[in-house]
Amino acid sequence: DYENRGNCTHLSLARLSLSNWQPVGTFAMNSKAELSRQQAFRGSVLHFLEDPGEHGRSGAFEYHEDGLLIVVDGHVANVGSALELLPKLSTTTTLTDCSGKLILPGFIDAHVHFVQTDIIGAYGRRLLEWLEECTYPAERAFADEAHAREVAEFFVAELLRNGTTTALVIGSVHRTSVDAIFTAGLARGMRLIAGKAMMDRNCPDYLKDTAASSYADSLALIERWHGRERMQYAITPRFAPSSTPEQLAGAGRLAREHPDVYVHTHVAENEEEVAWARRLFPERRSYLDVYDHYGLLRKRAAFAHGIWLDDADLARLKATGAALVHCPTCNLFMGSGLLDLKRATAAGVQVAFGTDIGGGTSFSLLRVLHDAYKVAQLRGHSLSPLRAFYLATLGAARALDLDGRIGSFRTGREADFVVLDMAATPLLARRTSTARRLAERLFLLMTLGDDRAVSKTYVMGRLSHDRDGLDSRPQ
Repeated sequence: DYENRGNCTHLSLARLSLSNWQPVGTFAMNSKAELSRQQAFRGSVLHFLEDPGEHGRSGAFEYHEDGLLIVVDGHVANVGSALELLPKLSTTTTLTDCSGKLILPGFIDAHVHFVQTDIIGAYGRRLLEWLEECTYPAERAFADEAHAREVAEFFVAELLRNGTTTALVIGSVHRTSVDAIFTAGLARGMRLIAGKAMMDRNCPDYLKDTAASSYADSLALIERWHGRERMQYAITPRFAPSSTPEQLAGAGRLAREHPDVYVHTHVAENEEEVAWARRLFPERRSYLDVYDHYGLLRKRAAFAHGIWLDDADLARLKATGAALVHCPTCNLFMGSGLLDLKRATAAGVQVAFGTDIGGGTSFSLLRVLHDAYKVAQLRGHSLSPLRAFYLATLGAARALDLDGRIGSFRTGREADFVVLDMAATPLLARRTSTARRLAERLFLLMTLGDDRAVSKTYVMGRLSHDRDGLDSRPQ
C-alpha cells in the first residue's frame, strides 16, 4: 500500500511475503506489537563516526548513496545499504522513501536565546549598546506567562522547520520563560537544555534578581525539569559582568551540587566586553578565569563566542572538558570579531555551532555553516564541508556530552534526523545536478541552502516538521 506525502513515499510491507526475513540490529523484535513500531527511511544517508578534520579522514563518516535508516521505538536500529537491508525488514515495517534526498542526524544549536526571537535583525548596534536598547526591553515581557508560551511555541516550531532537533537555550531572568520553553519542547519530544538567566547587577532593575533568588529559582527549575524525559537544565549566569561575585559563587555551588546539569554562558565575545570584565574582576587573570575561579569550567559547560581568548584560556577549556560555541552569524552581524576556529580545535577544545538568535539573523544551521566558512577564509584557512557538518551534528553532541544519545546513527541512538532536499530551489537544483562528490554536494548545501532545503524533520522517529505537508505541532 502506497501513500504519497510531500515527495516521500510511505510503503507498508504487510502484503509482501519475505520468506528470508530476519530481525535487524540489536533491536530485534519478539512480538507483532513490537514489530509494528519498526520504521525504515530510504535515501542518501550520512553520519559521522569521528572528526573528519580538514581533509576527510578515512573511516570518519559512513555514507550510503542508496541507504536505509531503520528505527525501532524511536531509536536507531541499523543503517546501511538499502539493497542489503530491505529484504530483512519485517512485513509490518513502515517504509518512507526519500530517494534523492540526504538523511542526516538532526542539527544541534548549541547557543540560542529564545527570548530574543522578536528582535532578530534589530538595527545597527555593538554588543553592549544592543543589550541595553534591544535585548533587555524585549526580555522584560517574559514575566508574562502567556507571552512566554506564545514565543516558545513559535521558537520550537522554527527550530524544527530548520532541521534543528536539539538546542541549548538561554531564557530570560524569569522562571516563566524556562517553564515555557521546556513545556513547548516536551510536547514535541525534543531534546532541549535550557536555563534561567542570572543577573544581579549591570542590568535594568526590572530584570535584576539577587544571588539568593537566582540560586533558589535555578534549584527549583532543576528539580522540576532536569531529567524529565529529554529536558535538561543549564546553570546560566548571563555573562560575568552582569553577576556579582556572590551570584557567581552561587552558580558554582549549584554546579557542585548537581554535577550532571549544564553550565551555559558567554565569554570574550567583544573587545569592549572583555575590557569591562577586566575592570570588574581585576584580580582574575582573564575573563574565562572568572568562571574558572567559581568552579564553572567543567564537562557539560558551554561558553559562547570566545573570540578573544588567549592560549592559556584554550588550554583550560581543554583541560576541564568545557566546550566553546562558535556563533559566526552573530559575530559578523555585531562586528564582534572573527573566531580562529583552526586555533581552537588545534588546542584540543571541543567546538559546536550556535545560531545565537537574536544577535544571529537566522535559525538555519546551514546559514551558520556558510558564515563559519567565510570567517575561516578571513582567518586564512578553510572549513571543509565534511568538518562543518560534523561540527553541526556529532561534534556538537560530543561538545555537549550527548554523543551517547544523539549526533549519529550508531545503533541505539535517539532517532532525531533531518531530510535535506538538494533540489529545494532552482539554483540549488541546478548546481547539485552536476556535483559528483559528496563533499561538493555538502558544500553547496551550506553555501546555497537554508530553511527551504529542510524537507522533513524527525524527532525520535516521529515526523515533527514537513515542509510540504504537516507542520511542527505536537502529534
